[in-house]
Amino acid sequence: MIDHRSDTITLPTEGMMNAIANAKLGDDVLDEDPTIHELEKKSAELTGKEAALFVPSGTMANLTAVLAHCERGDEVILGDQAHTFLYEAGGISSLGGIHSHQLKNQDDGTLALNDIKNAIRLDNVHFPKTRLICLENTHNRCYGFPLTIDYLNAVRTIANEHELLVHVDGARLFNASVALGIPVKELSIPADSTTFCLSKGLSAPVGSLVCGKEDFIRRVKRLRKVLGGGMRQAGILAAAGIEALETMVDQLALDHQHAKILADGISRINGLQCDPEFVPTNIVYFTLERGDNNGVELVSLMKKNGIQFFEISPKRFRLVTHCGIDAADIEETLAMFSRVMNGLS
Repeated sequence: MIDHRSDTITLPTEGMMNAIANAKLGDDVLDEDPTIHELEKKSAELTGKEAALFVPSGTMANLTAVLAHCERGDEVILGDQAHTFLYEAGGISSLGGIHSHQLKNQDDGTLALNDIKNAIRLDNVHFPKTRLICLENTHNRCYGFPLTIDYLNAVRTIANEHELLVHVDGARLFNASVALGIPVKELSIPADSTTFCLSKGLSAPVGSLVCGKEDFIRRVKRLRKVLGGGMRQAGILAAAGIEALETMVDQLALDHQHAKILADGISRINGLQCDPEFVPTNIVYFTLERGDNNGVELVSLMKKNGIQFFEISPKRFRLVTHCGIDAADIEETLAMFSRVMNGLS
């Protein structure tokens, strides 16, 4: 099966499995796991932050970060296509009592700067207090576009002018770094906090990092415990994460190349629409143009023929490239799309 559903389906490499088997362990809840310490130190250095904390998932990373930045009743400015808003079970509101102010995401994943400025609340007893701006880099729902350093600095300027904080959901931050040719540290500097995921394109089995100032990370650590995210001999997971950071970043450029080839091929298939210019990283969106065919049928037929992917909304689909997809898989995927679409015509 060629699986384009997500880069989360990646499996740990042989090097990661060896690192897991040989990891030095301790009790991380007691702050005694040396491999966790090594991963957290490395992550803080990579992002240019004072400290970092390992958490089980990207959802917990974003949740603990927002809760650490905000008080109950505060308001967060974020995009209407943000992962935090759409796919994290409403945790910031249900668990944190935090109000979200959704702005329209532009196609490139940004929030219009004037929209951000206009969304900041006046100091008035009738309104929640604006506390935080949340961004996503790269942006999952917006074609995988990376946020540029100029844009991040512009948002930072607005935040400074209004004494606000900035959090970046960097689940695919290393994809952004590779696509832009800019170190992760530079992309992280404009943010008060950033996260990144080890278990997407980097292919580790579990985990994300939250990075920021030391006092902020202390609050995040307490919140991780509250949410049940404290783990004992977690170094077996951290060991794979260290190996991922040291060996898998270069793979991302190949993933981006494969996505571009995939998009170009799909754009040439009758009945499908895809713009390769909207494929800057490893995520490919395309649509089914024929009015008499439905997306469920296309997904089902492709799966029967060994190709898996998701329908994101009616007749709109997402394919993701990763280390489990090679050039031959791309060719096979395109050939199967051609055969299936010919059969539907």
